[in-house]
Amino acid sequence: MALPYLLRLLCLCFATFFLVHAASAILVWIGAPAALRVAQHSKPGFAARFLFVFRMFPFVLTLFVVLGFCIPSYLWLEPLASGEKVGFACLGAAALGLCVWLLSLFRVGFSLLRTSRYMSSCERDGQEVAVEGEAAPVLVVKRDSPVMAVAGLVHPRLIVSRNVLHKLTPEQREAAFRHEQAHQASRDNLKRFLYLLAPDAFPFISGFRKIERQWSRYTEWAADDHAVDGDSNRALSLAAALVSVAKMGVNHQSAYLLSSLYSTLVAEDEDLAVRVDRLLREQQYAEKPLAPLVQVARKLAVVAGSLVVAALVWPGSLGSVHQILEKLIQ
Repeated sequence: MALPYLLRLLCLCFATFFLVHAASAILVWIGAPAALRVAQHSKPGFAARFLFVFRMFPFVLTLFVVLGFCIPSYLWLEPLASGEKVGFACLGAAALGLCVWLLSLFRVGFSLLRTSRYMSSCERDGQEVAVEGEAAPVLVVKRDSPVMAVAGLVHPRLIVSRNVLHKLTPEQREAAFRHEQAHQASRDNLKRFLYLLAPDAFPFISGFRKIERQWSRYTEWAADDHAVDGDSNRALSLAAALVSVAKMGVNHQSAYLLSSLYSTLVAEDEDLAVRVDRLLREQQYAEKPLAPLVQVARKLAVVAGSLVVAALVWPGSLGSVHQILEKLIQ
């Protein structure tokens, strides 16, 4: 099929994205069991950061390849000839790449719309209340289901339902607020947004669900640890707050871009039991779970960084990429 200059560029970008992203995603799937074992023996904060980077690696790598090599090589070396033919294999890969992006953008758009409506509803029906220890007023809303969460992306707000506020004791409220402050400080809603934005490797196939679920669990644990900060009394208060909110029922209608005290992503009896148990017991973690690999990883990072800089500076690299693209488009 013959396509004009810019449409060929779009076709190559989507085809390259699909092929590179699928290949790197398969590597992530293969390495996922080892990555989850590393996270299991690490402190929750490190485990959450590690799994986030591990999950986002295919997406970031592929964007780098497309934006850093594919587009520059095409614009620099491809003649402005019109009507050059594009092979069916390239068209098929481009169609799959376009499909995974459309699905990703649909998820993002739906999430942003749902979050915006949720926050508008809370602001319309809620009341701002100054709470000791909180820099900004807390938005107290009247809801049948319990709510205590940081909602929103650009300007996240702490939202609490009136029944939760009245149910918890002052000590439990303080511990719960500290938990939400941890979510806000670590920008967990932004990370949820990036998870939604990062396309799947193949249309309608979510191969990263287990990694994302474990990331959500470690994120909650990290927020618990930040809230407790080694204080056994505060740990007891937070555990009691979790049980009290759980008894009131879990809100399954919350927005995607929301980090709650009792996350709907891990809202199961087993998860609640584990969270309460770890709050009441002193946890032991490997201080440096990746210590044997740190020196090797640093050397590899230096080598990889040098190769990337050399490839970007050396004009011949774009020529090599252009030759690969010529074979792909046929």
